[in-house]
Amino acid sequence: MMPVMTTQSRPPARALLVIDQPVLAGVVELALNHGTYITRVAANAQQAAVLIKEWRPQLAVIDMDVGEAELMERLKQGKPRAERVPVIALTRRGDMKTKLEAFERGVDDILTLPFSPEELVARALVATRRRHGEVGMFIPVLKLGDLEIHILHRCVRIDGHELHLTSLEQSLLYLLPANAGHVVTRDEILDYLWGTDFAAGSNIVDQHIRNLRAKLQNDWQRPRYIFTVPGQGYRFAPGFTDQRTPEIEAGRRKGRHA
Repeated sequence: MMPVMTTQSRPPARALLVIDQPVLAGVVELALNHGTYITRVAANAQQAAVLIKEWRPQLAVIDMDVGEAELMERLKQGKPRAERVPVIALTRRGDMKTKLEAFERGVDDILTLPFSPEELVARALVATRRRHGEVGMFIPVLKLGDLEIHILHRCVRIDGHELHLTSLEQSLLYLLPANAGHVVTRDEILDYLWGTDFAAGSNIVDQHIRNLRAKLQNDWQRPRYIFTVPGQGYRFAPGFTDQRTPEIEAGRRKGRHA
């Protein structure tokens, strides 16, 4: 999932993800590959505290529902603001009170779920460079096996053909490969694409999957990428080729076991 870096590339930045939902954590990880981040994932404030002390992240992306107040105190650690770890908070509550309280506690930026991958990438790069200078670099194209996803042009290239995607289709194409080999349920897809309060029709997920399959030339009877798991949801084929430098791959493996 990672583009190959050259010797002229800037070193990757360290990003700590404090997210207790594997599906969401996977999407954030995959999207941050556009910024060449080494990521580690903590499922709670206690795991995050260990990584903050030992790993010294340069960016934190936190789910505000996972002990956000305690996390902010640990990230501050009595440091002046210019030396603190920049924090992007994810929230399912988009009201002004929630946002103001988060900013009061020291959050640098807030993204309301659901969000688009390109928005997360842009905000992460801005937050990191504002605090640490020119670390990391923007990579517009991710290669997932024979799929090339272009985040700026919102298109995917497959077998030499360029296919343009809607915003929902692009988000879906990050959600499924980010959790390749694992079943993503219809409810998880609904929550990620539309939010927990969305009253969806019974087959809206299936409709968007059908549209994406058509563009990917993915026959549901002989699936190439997206498999249907009856009564559960969908699974992206686990066998795509991922391209990572040894440093990034090592960081990602450690993050999975944090």
